[in-house]
Amino acid sequence: MTKNPLGSILEKNKLTGPNFVDWLRNLKIVLQFKKRAYVLDQAPPPPPEDITSEAYGEYLYHVDDNLQARCYMLASMSNELQRHNECLDNASEILLHLQELYGERTRQIRYQISKEIFRCRMTKGSSVQDHGLKMIALIERLTSLGVIMDNELYVDLLLQSLPPLFDTFVVNFNMHSMKTSLPNW
Repeated sequence: MTKNPLGSILEKNKLTGPNFVDWLRNLKIVLQFKKRAYVLDQAPPPPPEDITSEAYGEYLYHVDDNLQARCYMLASMSNELQRHNECLDNASEILLHLQELYGERTRQIRYQISKEIFRCRMTKGSSVQDHGLKMIALIERLTSLGVIMDNELYVDLLLQSLPPLFDTFVVNFNMHSMKTSLPNW
């Protein structure tokens, strides 16, 4: 892992179980850098029947990416967790297994953060910038737990959290189909 400059993140933050959310965030950073994060969600497809096809090249590419991601995952676990997961062939299977083991806590955290976002309202007299940054931080925390919502929904949540004083702004924003984006995840 030392050849990847971000690999040291995983070496320093080995998965022990309770640190699953932090470990997964670091793993995704490393795999995104290596352009292999997609294998966490997709098991390798079955080999194509036509061995000379372009599909076979894509298949081999996916298999290689999966192998590298799987090795990063196993190398960044405690010895005990390595033993429990080394029999799994795909990075996506390992992640699913780990989510089953440690995901209940993750589910509770996800619920609490989403509850806070959906109920968040800017208080009178507070800074719009501070409120916006708070909302973005909550959205980033949800995203780190694997929650995927489109950008428009994030913007809607932020606009709905503004007090009635901003109603004219919200109407103008929507009437003029203004486009904005929160940071890309």
